[in-house]
Amino acid sequence: MKMMKNSILVCLIAFLFFALSSCKKDSSIPLPLPLNQHYFGLDAERYIIYNVIEINHDENAVIKHDTLYYQLKTFIGDTLVDNEGRIARKFYRSKRPDIFSAWVITDLWTAIIENNKAELVDENQRMVKLVFPISSSKLWNINQFNSFEQADAYYDFIFSGKTINGLFFDSTVRVEQEKERNLIAYKRKFEEYAANVGLIRKVYKDLTIMNFDTLNVKSGKEIFMDIVEYGN
Repeated sequence: MKMMKNSILVCLIAFLFFALSSCKKDSSIPLPLPLNQHYFGLDAERYIIYNVIEINHDENAVIKHDTLYYQLKTFIGDTLVDNEGRIARKFYRSKRPDIFSAWVITDLWTAIIENNKAELVDENQRMVKLVFPISSSKLWNINQFNSFEQADAYYDFIFSGKTINGLFFDSTVRVEQEKERNLIAYKRKFEEYAANVGLIRKVYKDLTIMNFDTLNVKSGKEIFMDIVEYGN
């Protein structure tokens, strides 16, 4: 009887070990550390390179739809004290017209995560890019801390996989910023972020149009940014 009990106990232990060792995390579920803040990409010396298309529309200009192609590089630098007296990260932006040209630093911004908000300070204007933890129920004002008019954002396509320019990201999220289309205006703005990387795509359209026709653009700006490289 004692040998039978011992055998049953051994079998139970073996079963539990097998069950636990065979459990695997679903790769579609984001890492839990810490409250999804790794989607903002604030690791020191993190760089991201984007291909950018910028279109400036003006029906009264010589070039009515002036299109620029260039590359943009962001780089996370050392810490500093920002304009709110907080310890933030330096956020460098550099540009070049093509891959054969040297990078030229164009901006030095600051970035910080505080009170479960990811902020980017552009020309002394604080913008709330992300709020944590990420969920479909989140709604926030991007311009909460600046002088611009209220601009509410929310999450969509949460923790979905995405491939951009041959780069695969197993967990991304979209920040929807603006969707508006009427008789004379078309606005479409969103950003996409990947876990352990940061911003991977941006679409910005703020256009004056005619008769609901998004192809009949009178004035405005369009910006399309897609990641092509990143690392530390």
